[in-house]
Amino acid sequence: MASAAVLWFGDFMSAVPLRNNKAAVSAVRTVTVLGATGSIGDSTMDLLRAARDRYQVEALTANTNVQGLAKLAREFGARFAAVADPDRLSDLKDALAGTRTACGAGESAIIEAAARPANWVMAAVSGAAGLKPALAAVDRGASVALANKECLVCAGDFFMQRAAKAGACILPADSEHNALFQALGSGIEKSWFASSSPPQADRSGHGPAPISSKRRWRRR
Repeated sequence: MASAAVLWFGDFMSAVPLRNNKAAVSAVRTVTVLGATGSIGDSTMDLLRAARDRYQVEALTANTNVQGLAKLAREFGARFAAVADPDRLSDLKDALAGTRTACGAGESAIIEAAARPANWVMAAVSGAAGLKPALAAVDRGASVALANKECLVCAGDFFMQRAAKAGACILPADSEHNALFQALGSGIEKSWFASSSPPQADRSGHGPAPISSKRRWRRR
């Protein structure tokens, strides 16, 4: 599959190639999973579990699930583990006692996890909180599997410009925008997309738009 990213902002959506990702793949690739204890993180860890000889876990993060995070860090020998809740640092240290896994807590620790030298990063932190860590991975030119739509909803143009500047490879991992990614790269000449989400503020910002008013997306 070609290295490309889905631009998802404003009134338009498009697939834009970022870089030719033909660099030789080392025998063992390093991986960081941001949001390792969530549903997408859980699926990612299952994939890593099935190919242990091909991947080394660099860093893992979680929001508040210290025990789940520590269990994964022990299982995969993660070099770094971070919990978003700054009040859970001592709990995480206790849970990782006797291991070689360094640990941290709070937003800065999550960003540090993303900035560590992993070849590939699964960005699965929910909501706008996932933007800064994803940018930290992008800025060092990592391959980022983006399972966080908010990075593009909140800062699509900015995010993609940073990715292009750093030579990062962005691949849509969440179900909806992965499906769109595949559709946009399939040779389809024209397509329409409709949103079925709850009412959102109208363009003037002064109230909800009617439910029947569906925003149109255009392929270009």
